[in-house]
Amino acid sequence: MTSTIVSSLNFATQQIAIYLNIFNLVTGIPGGILNLIVFLSLKTFRENTCAFYLIIVSLFNIGQLLTGALSRLLISGFGIDWTITSVFYCKFRIYLGEMFSLVTLICLCLATLDQYFATCSRPRWQKWSNIKLVRYLSAITIIFSSIFAILYAIYYDIIVSSTTGTVTCASTNAVFEQYNAYFHQPVMQGFLPNFLTALFGVLAYRNTKNLAYRTVPLIRRELDKQLTRMLLFQVVINIFSLLSFNIISLIVPNISTNTDPVVLAKLKLAQILSYCIYYFYPAVSIYHFYENFMFRFPLFL
Repeated sequence: MTSTIVSSLNFATQQIAIYLNIFNLVTGIPGGILNLIVFLSLKTFRENTCAFYLIIVSLFNIGQLLTGALSRLLISGFGIDWTITSVFYCKFRIYLGEMFSLVTLICLCLATLDQYFATCSRPRWQKWSNIKLVRYLSAITIIFSSIFAILYAIYYDIIVSSTTGTVTCASTNAVFEQYNAYFHQPVMQGFLPNFLTALFGVLAYRNTKNLAYRTVPLIRRELDKQLTRMLLFQVVINIFSLLSFNIISLIVPNISTNTDPVVLAKLKLAQILSYCIYYFYPAVSIYHFYENFMFRFPLFL
């Protein structure tokens, strides 16, 4: 009976890994590419500070899906795991994944903050929304994320369990693993970006409600409303994706010592589901394309 339950749970885990990751890839990658085409082809978007951040987010979202969701599809869906056969790939994958994730989350925080400044009624605050500053902050974000992610390349390696003989690509430093599990993932890639984007996204939305009472050109007013809606939609998806992933990440270390095969199978199912949900936030780029192109494109020609 136990073996039947475990087999069923393992089969469900495999199917979830296959279909949800395929969904993330077939929606996220084309959506990201179409976003880049729309944002880069229209002068209105190229010169807009918030749109500049979204261009970077779209580009790094594609990279995150290719290094994360595609690898997860191969590993959990088809049992093809190059991270346990190549030390270079083990380190390179975790490096790129962390770097792409940091860039997208930081730039999204900066985008909501910039949109708040851009829609603010006070000219003093509006001055903080300028393309020169945005380019500097974007460059700093990419450089910082690239350097910080080196820690993952240093501390991650192929490990063989002395008890089960299982080969994994995991952290070799206990202190760094504690930092990653209890601070970096839940705070730096969870609570903090969710709080900041939600706060400034709501404030920017409140500002757009007052645009009708200010002497703002029609095209600028509609552009600000559109970008604010896009940001709020992305914020909601981020909160759902990151919160689910972080909750599972905090629970897993406390249950993984259980030897019950059914419990371990359920744990693996929850873990794979959380991984798939995590990649929802870079996969919703297709919404941005429809918002920009299908419904609003003629306005900004």
